[in-house]
Amino acid sequence: MEITGKLIQLLPDVSGESARGPWVKGGFVIETEGDYPRKVAFVTFGEERVAMAKSIPLGTLVQVNFNPESREFNERWYTDLRASRIQPFVPGQMPPAAGGYNWAGAPAPAAAQGAAPAAPAQQAAPAAQPANFAAAPQMASTDDDLPF
Repeated sequence: MEITGKLIQLLPDVSGESARGPWVKGGFVIETEGDYPRKVAFVTFGEERVAMAKSIPLGTLVQVNFNPESREFNERWYTDLRASRIQPFVPGQMPPAAGGYNWAGAPAPAAAQGAAPAAPAQQAAPAAQPANFAAAPQMASTDDDLPF
């Protein structure tokens, strides 16, 4: 998911030590634009993502890629919006193809410099349906062993 808004606040960092080693958690707040602006708080985990948010000056229009995550504790539910990427927003500009993180949480490989952008994939046109689809004759096939 992604959202665009003005970066209005950086939240304090929290760090600690776990069985897997040291960790750091940070956060930031953006304010959306429009008739009914909303303030939205995000959480970032890891030094790279915390530094990503700190590198952008307050008041900058940003685009945030995030994943909502909920968990239960003592019969109550808590939801975090985990930001995977924050970058300055430029209207009309496509987000970069490289950068960010892949599904496994590892940094995505950078695209080769000077490489031509890939052509958009061509989609096949959908097959035309008869005007009276329910009255279309059913084709019987004896080539398969399916029960229907």
